[in-house]
Amino acid sequence: MQINRQTLQSAYVGFNASFQAGLAMASPLWSRIATRITSTTKTQEYGWLGQFPGMREWVGDRVVNGLARHGYSLTNKSYETTIAVDRDDFEDDNLGIYSPMFQQLGQNAAMFPDQLVWGLLKNGFSTNCYDGQYFFDTDHPVIDASGAVTSVANTDGGSGAPWFLVDDSRALKPLIYQERKPFSNLIRKDQETDDNVFFKKEYIYGLDGRCQVGFGFWQMAWGSKQTLSATTYETARVGLSSLKADYGNPLAISPRLLVVPPSLEGAAREIVGNQLTTNGGTNKWYNTAEVLVCPWLA
Repeated sequence: MQINRQTLQSAYVGFNASFQAGLAMASPLWSRIATRITSTTKTQEYGWLGQFPGMREWVGDRVVNGLARHGYSLTNKSYETTIAVDRDDFEDDNLGIYSPMFQQLGQNAAMFPDQLVWGLLKNGFSTNCYDGQYFFDTDHPVIDASGAVTSVANTDGGSGAPWFLVDDSRALKPLIYQERKPFSNLIRKDQETDDNVFFKKEYIYGLDGRCQVGFGFWQMAWGSKQTLSATTYETARVGLSSLKADYGNPLAISPRLLVVPPSLEGAAREIVGNQLTTNGGTNKWYNTAEVLVCPWLA
């Protein structure tokens, strides 16, 4: 193949088409538990976390729901990935071997948030959220109906493989995926005067973006490292459904998503996927939650 501006442009169009096809093929899971927040600055403030505005009878003046300032912020990080195409492959018209690579690059780009979001969820037992406590903790501070501060749990501890029960029905989900620059633009360095071409005879194609992940409302998720069984599942459902906002206002949490690593898929489906128990009785937990098997938790 003769290398000139036209052939280089044609190659880029083909590589980008493969990349975009990979983006479209991906089936990321992170959006089930994380809300995408578009960021416009280096660091995004989330001072409003910690307050659930609710309705009240209008008696006297309005009561303004101000933003609770917890000092919780997320600073975007930069990520990149780069592919080099050997000049010899251009000259030998051997570019077809790169199409699957660029397609895989597109899939990886679309699913990269999974790596961040599920990794953070898994570390929620030892990572602080907006109230200064671990996201999954036994002593989240909440103001009760009498105005006193009390401790509330969204975990029952344990030391085994972690599993999670989530309410994914709300506008703000348990986690936040903060997007500053999406991973959607394939850029190139393929001019003959570029150093990478002149010195290394390589045409460079790269992808970069900026993002961050963090915790939203801890009241939307229950995390456990106890053995997954009908008993611990019931503990999680009761605990999560019973959570209240400040001053005793019910949150009406609906535990709808049972998130497990591959090692706990069988236990999860036995609890909520079978109409009968192992003894032949009626399974009261049948179909009470959807099972989401997450390979990122393996």
